[in-house]
Amino acid sequence: MRTPRFPGGTAVSNLQVYDRQAPDGLHGGTPHVHTASSEAYVVVAGSGEVHTITPDGVAADALAVGTVLWFGPGTVHRLVNHGGLEITVVMQNSGLPEAGDAVFTFPREVMADRAAYEAAAHLSQDASEEERARRAATRRDLAVEGYLELVESVGEDGGAALREFHRLAAEVVRPRVGEWREIWRENVEQELELTRRQFASLARGDPGVMHEAALARTEPLPGPRRFGMCGRLRKWRPKADPPGGGGG
Repeated sequence: MRTPRFPGGTAVSNLQVYDRQAPDGLHGGTPHVHTASSEAYVVVAGSGEVHTITPDGVAADALAVGTVLWFGPGTVHRLVNHGGLEITVVMQNSGLPEAGDAVFTFPREVMADRAAYEAAAHLSQDASEEERARRAATRRDLAVEGYLELVESVGEDGGAALREFHRLAAEVVRPRVGEWREIWRENVEQELELTRRQFASLARGDPGVMHEAALARTEPLPGPRRFGMCGRLRKWRPKADPPGGGGG
């Protein structure tokens, strides 16, 4: 019996947004952009804002319990925490966000130097909790510095400044695209193919995969929340077997 994937080959996590103060006096996460994936926020606690840069310019949208919003690749975004902000994040393309789909808004000289970018972005999950917290704060502050530079550049040069940032971000992720294709094929593409075959079955009056109906449940990964880009992350992974299988 097939264990169903999370709908559409997406990924879901719970995010407690950082409440540390950034160099510009705001409290919150690390500004970044996704190069291939759309992202959705469902606010479950607290309040804040999401600041964005798109071809339409710079904007700020309020976040409160019950807010649902989403954006596509290329939208530069920064979470600001006004108090207790907690979000359920739904991310397109399964494992791509964890495979480097996100690019931080570091200053241009860092973005243009691959070695400098990788050194600034790296956050070892094997380090102590205290060291990871320190590194996450340093990374966030550097990205805020670059974000403020980008905001200023967009104000002066408009869409040209954002296009240049997008170009630099594409160069950062280019070495990973081959790996991403495999992740996509093994997750999202398989789900798309499953739906295509199911449509064909139903058109014949054949129940198809309905005969494999199953319920899947998962528990949070053990251990403390990870230090993510915008806050402390709680993640889940589906079990290999449906309830009643042999998964233990």
